[in-house]
Parts: sequence; C-alpha cells; structure tokens
Amino acid sequence: MATIYQVSELAGVSLATVSRVMNNNVKVSEATRNKVLQAMEQLGYRPNSIAQSLASSRSNSIGILVSELHGPFYGEMLTGIEAEFRAAGKHVIIAAGHSERATEEDGIEFLLSRNCDALILHVEAVSDQYLIELSKKETPFVLLNRQVTALADRCISLDNELGGYLATRYLLEQGHRHIAYIAGPMWKTDARDRFHGHQRALAGYQLTAEDALFFEGDFRETGGSKGLQALLASGRPFSAVVCANDEMASGALTAARELGYEVPADFSVMGFDNVNFAYYTYPKLSTIDYPVSAMGQMAARWVLKQVYQQSSINVQQVFDPHLIPRDSVAEAAVT
Repeated sequence: MATIYQVSELAGVSLATVSRVMNNNVKVSEATRNKVLQAMEQLGYRPNSIAQSLASSRSNSIGILVSELHGPFYGEMLTGIEAEFRAAGKHVIIAAGHSERATEEDGIEFLLSRNCDALILHVEAVSDQYLIELSKKETPFVLLNRQVTALADRCISLDNELGGYLATRYLLEQGHRHIAYIAGPMWKTDARDRFHGHQRALAGYQLTAEDALFFEGDFRETGGSKGLQALLASGRPFSAVVCANDEMASGALTAARELGYEVPADFSVMGFDNVNFAYYTYPKLSTIDYPVSAMGQMAARWVLKQVYQQSSINVQQVFDPHLIPRDSVAEAAVT
C-alpha cells in the first residue's frame, strides 16, 4: 500500500504540502496541487480518513437526524443537505428518530459517537430543555423545522401558522364556507401551528372550526384516507377539505375516487408541502409550498459557516410558505 511519504517523493514536494492538498487548503498553487494529485493517482494512494481526522481535529462528516426516512418530504430534505455538503467536500451520516423521545436521544448519541463535526437535527419528541443542555456540549448543531427561543441563532424554520392560514384563506376566497380539516398528530408543533392558521383564516370570515369537521390524522396517506371516510360518515356537509400535508391529501383523493366522488366537482381538496408528486396526482393538487430542500441546504450552509469558517455564506433562518393553486380546488357551488 502506497504511503504519504512515497507521494511526497514522487511529486517532489514536502509532506506538509501533500497534507495541504488532501485537506483542500487554498494556500497550494494549482500546479503543485495537480502534481500531488497525479502522484496519488499513479501510486493508487488513498488518504487514511482516521489519520486525517486526528491530524486536523475534523472528521469532515456531519450527522443528520430526521424523523423518518420514508416519503418524498424527507427525501427532498436529505437531498438538499447532501448536495450542499458534497459540493464542499464533506460527507453525511444519517439516522432516524421516528418521532420518539428515546429513539431521538439514542440517534443523537450515536452521531456524537461518530465524531461528527456538527449535527443537523429534525427532531420532534425531545424537549427544548434537552436541546438547550445539548447546546452546552462541544459538538455544534442546527435545528430544522423547530423554534427554540433560547437557541434562536441555530434554528431554520418555516412559518407553519402562515401556511395553514394561506391554505384555508384560498378556499374561503373561492367561496367555501363549510371546510373540513384533516390534521397531523396534534402533539407535533407544526401540526398545531397549521391548524391554528386554519382557525385564524376562518375567524377572518366570522367562522369557527366545527368539531364534526375535524379529524386528527398521522401525516401519512392512510390518515388522509381514513380522515375523509370519517368526515363523510359524520353527516356534516362540507365543500372543501384541508389536509395538513400532501401525503394525507393524496390519501383523501384516492379515497374520494374509491367512494365514487369527483374532486373538485363534489368537494375541493387542499394539501400542504408541495412535494414532487403533488403535480402528478389526479387532479393536480393545490397545496402550500414548503421549501424543504432549500431549508436543508440552508442548514448545511449554517454548518459550513459556523463550523468550517466559510464566513462569506449568508444564512436565512425563517422561510415563508407560498400558495400553489392547481386543479383540486374549484369555486364553491352557489347554493
């Protein structure tokens, strides 16, 4: 196996120069860098990542903890994060917390044990106090889709309340007055915030949310399907239904077809997230854009700026949702 000493000798440079090339140090000329890289290729030399980590006190790896690994939402989030780090020559280690406190804490401890330079956390079940205590430890972290007042400088979040407001206001502007709601699990902050936005929009039209037109789902397609069936079984009339994410909206669309209803002729359906399949449902899903890929990229940029001293990077911490009107919403029928 080739060694760094052989690379140094073949390239005709010092060991320190070879080390600077391997660590992407900008103080090496392009001509010297090319000589070293050619020598490494000729010898088949592969840097020892553990040795590099010990020498630089950096592992060049970032730990990512997300709630789940399934579904397009998390796929877009992870893609945005990984692309940003790959362009910077960094690597990621991924774990899932499954929205359970013990599993999230275990995932964080695992990532810390891997000597990650920083963590990106999409956590829902661990307490604010746990995160505040974690911030006192050596490894820095940034939070995605969560606001903790004491950690405001390391939070990348979406205004979920505004998103819920925009979804319902759009239906109200189309003349709908009897609007059903399929929520996410209400112990989750984003689910509560979106429902509060729904309530605020109704209040602007002197309306209130009806208990009979509310169903607590699970942020999955099955929740949307079961939710729509329960709403129809309630006997309360509605001309539109807001789903707290696109997966549940997709389930509601499927259930509607299976039960013989036509969307939006019989009732309109509104989603939230604007994941990639929303454009390809039938009908195409009206939704609220959640720029999760851009937010993932921004979390990566926070790490690059705070941990790897790339000071020229600008970090946006709060993102606004936007309405995406498509075919699943129509004007309410005149009665």
